[in-house]
Amino acid sequence: MVITAAMVKELREMTGAGMMDCKKALTETDGNMDEAVEYLRKKGQAKAEKKAARIAAEGICRIASEGDSAAAVVEVNSETDFVAKNEKFQKYVEAVAVQAVRSDAADIDAFMAEPWHEDVSKTVKDVLVEQIAVIGENLKIRRFEKVVASHGCVVSYTHGGGRIGVLVEADTDVVNDAVKEALYNVAMQVAALYPKYVSTEDISEEYKAHEKEILKEQVANDPKMAGKPEKVIEGAVMGRLNKELKEICLLEQIYVKAEDGKQTVGQYLAQVAKENGAALSVKRFVRFETGEGLEKKNENFAAEVAAQMGM
Repeated sequence: MVITAAMVKELREMTGAGMMDCKKALTETDGNMDEAVEYLRKKGQAKAEKKAARIAAEGICRIASEGDSAAAVVEVNSETDFVAKNEKFQKYVEAVAVQAVRSDAADIDAFMAEPWHEDVSKTVKDVLVEQIAVIGENLKIRRFEKVVASHGCVVSYTHGGGRIGVLVEADTDVVNDAVKEALYNVAMQVAALYPKYVSTEDISEEYKAHEKEILKEQVANDPKMAGKPEKVIEGAVMGRLNKELKEICLLEQIYVKAEDGKQTVGQYLAQVAKENGAALSVKRFVRFETGEGLEKKNENFAAEVAAQMGM
């Protein structure tokens, strides 16, 4: 397979590795981007895939709530940033969020077939088609998720004008301003540091084993570990693994507002729970980032003109 400059550039943006390292990784993996990321990780040339580097689609996320116990987040995509900032488009997405929080749909297809809450003679899909005609640009309701707390509350946070939307569900016997403020702070943490799990208890053994294998190869390629006893190498691998798992688990992350720079999110919540006489725990969180995992077409005007002119 021919390895193009665009492929090398994309891999570099995803991993932060050097250009030549990226080219070698793509060559070794026959252009498979995911395998190339793993190749670089094993060589210690990339920590992990930077998913944000692949975010390129336009649009916004919006959240709607029903009291303290239910909320929904939606992502609606547009072709251009100009439309994403348009007031008409933003009001439409807010209406989609209201539809989502009132919905019992299990997937996007069922959601699109539902009667529109503002006019039951139309479906969600019908209204989307109308908006496309009015706005003059292709739009897509990409995803939605509704969270309902059976014993506690749901708190939301929107960042960057709708670039990121977060829901945090908590199990708590006390729902007051102090508890909700704490959960709002946790939602901000989720937006900023992008954890993958609530705690290390949620991580599968399969995931741990996979990461451990990658770290073993990293240690094997580390000149400082050459000739070290197997026990020392195993200790280094487990040390790195535990550090990595803490970085991707919400409760084990260092709380971004911690005054001492040491308090974890879990410790912060325990402190708030004690101060308010509450049994408080985070059950789950949802984090949407606009365009996450999507690729936007890379327009090259000069190349397009040259192609049309047969240059």
